[in-house]
Amino acid sequence: MIRNTLVMALREIRRNTLRSFLTMLGIVIGVGAVIALVTIGKGATARVTADIGKLGDKLLIVSPGGMRRSSGFSAAQGFTREDAAAIKNEVTGIERVAPTVNRSALVVWGNRNWSSSVTGSTSEYLDVRAYTLESGRRLTEAEVSAGQPLCLLGASVKKELFGGSDPLGATIRVEKVSCEVVGVLAAKGQSGMGQDQDDIVLMPLRTVQRRLAGSNDISSIYVSAQSKSSTARVKNQLESLMRQRRRITPGAEDNFMVRDMQEIAEAMTSATGTLTALLGAIAAVSLLVGGIGIMNIMLVNVTERTREIGIRLAIGALAREVLLQFLVEAVVLSTFGGVIGITLGLLGSYAATRSLAVPFVIVPNILFVAFGFSALIGILFGYLPAHKAARLNPIEALRHE
Repeated sequence: MIRNTLVMALREIRRNTLRSFLTMLGIVIGVGAVIALVTIGKGATARVTADIGKLGDKLLIVSPGGMRRSSGFSAAQGFTREDAAAIKNEVTGIERVAPTVNRSALVVWGNRNWSSSVTGSTSEYLDVRAYTLESGRRLTEAEVSAGQPLCLLGASVKKELFGGSDPLGATIRVEKVSCEVVGVLAAKGQSGMGQDQDDIVLMPLRTVQRRLAGSNDISSIYVSAQSKSSTARVKNQLESLMRQRRRITPGAEDNFMVRDMQEIAEAMTSATGTLTALLGAIAAVSLLVGGIGIMNIMLVNVTERTREIGIRLAIGALAREVLLQFLVEAVVLSTFGGVIGITLGLLGSYAATRSLAVPFVIVPNILFVAFGFSALIGILFGYLPAHKAARLNPIEALRHE
């Protein structure tokens, strides 16, 4: 009986192709929109996580903050090498510490120049910030301690100054300081904050302090926590140590900041996840509209086929068979719409993720949920018309013009 009912349902749908397509359209749009928005949202979440991860694994950044005074807002003093040494020796769960000084400087080679970010740091900076070498070598501990005029170039700086040429061994000028290029960093792209991480010239900390900055201040300290350590616990230790070293009285405002990149990544992931869920819920409203459309068309269908229903009932068809026929028609329409919506949603989200440069992440659960929900819509909104058809009086139905 089920097979015959299904064949009859498909025949009726094929007989009114345009009406059937218009009936399915609401389901197609609803399912497609839900899948597209959720897929794009998941891709955006993956992109945010990856971009934050580019900054470094389990990274914390200690930087000076400002203080509110009665006379206004004043900048806090920088850190010292002793602060960095204290962090390395007194805070547990730390793997590497890289004190840094940052300056914007004009970098010149031959007749080419480029305004770039110059970072002075130790040999651990590459590990803390997850940089790798494309060519050349790292700075040695001896070169960093001696403040040698050496540098490593980011991919963007290398491209602007040297194009396709090999910069290794070349001497460039950073402001008034001549330095030899000993390495080129592999490209990392933009960070989650939109900063070009390849626009960098890395030099020894002492070189930048003495010959460019003109002071021994450290502008920030990058800290890499051990893989088994909690960054939240390390952050608490850092805050306690820096309050002690900077002689901040209990209850007084901090004049420094400790940023946990993992905490920021989780917050941004949560925000994008919430936005994705909200957009998916809004798109799901169109599924409800599609279900109402199915019910309306099926009610019209029952009215048009009243005489046919009367004949079937008169020659011995059971009411449940008529109920099942119309219910199957509604379910077939909604499931066909669900399949088309899934296909269009995946194609649309693939095109969107490519244009937005975010990963294409398929969420299998949402595919099953969308398909199951479309079938459920057919059952719920198809039942009323089917029930109306099954309750028709055969004699009254045969009199229907």
